[in-house]
Amino acid sequence: MDYGKMLSDSFSYAKDAVWGKWVRWILLVISTIIFPLIIGYMVRIYSGAKPAPDAGNWVKTFIDGLKLIIIGIIYSIPVFIVALIFGGGTLIFGGAAAMAGHPATAIGTIGIGLLVMIIVGILVSLISMIGIIRFARKNSMGQAFAFGAILEHIGKIGWGSYILALIILWVVALIFGLIVVVLSIIPFIGWLILLFLYPVWIIFVARYVTLIYESAPEPA
Repeated sequence: MDYGKMLSDSFSYAKDAVWGKWVRWILLVISTIIFPLIIGYMVRIYSGAKPAPDAGNWVKTFIDGLKLIIIGIIYSIPVFIVALIFGGGTLIFGGAAAMAGHPATAIGTIGIGLLVMIIVGILVSLISMIGIIRFARKNSMGQAFAFGAILEHIGKIGWGSYILALIILWVVALIFGLIVVVLSIIPFIGWLILLFLYPVWIIFVARYVTLIYESAPEPA
């Protein structure tokens, strides 16, 4: 997996999607405000559209966005359940240990609970990311939960390569976050610049994740 090429391709894809195409850019800015639209637009990118598609077909885009939101909510259920079980349990046992005069035990108990929640959250995000692209490719919500095919595809990508690709994306996201902080303190125009940057960032991320998916042959 050529990470540098993937970053370059994603940047070019996002730039070409909006630069000099001011009507499309403004429509995408509006879509970020009516957020199911921008999420539906991401579905079109996940489906493999190249170059970036025009903004339009609003009803289908909106519905696809809602479907992807529902998929995200379903994937969040295991994380919520684990957080409820371990979060409540660790607070109860941790609090009891603290009251009994064992602060180290309390900290350890809470730490273990948090670690379990983080691990489950990471595993769910790894699986769901491939799942949502399968949804876009197959035009079927059920395919977002075809766990056998999802795990098979991740195996073809390589777990190590897949995780490293996402770590690189997280680093880029951190850099973008710092840019957001800097721009947000600029009086008057900072918020406007950010408003136009958000769809570019969303397109970049969607393209990058799509390239991760396309780095291995797609299972049936």
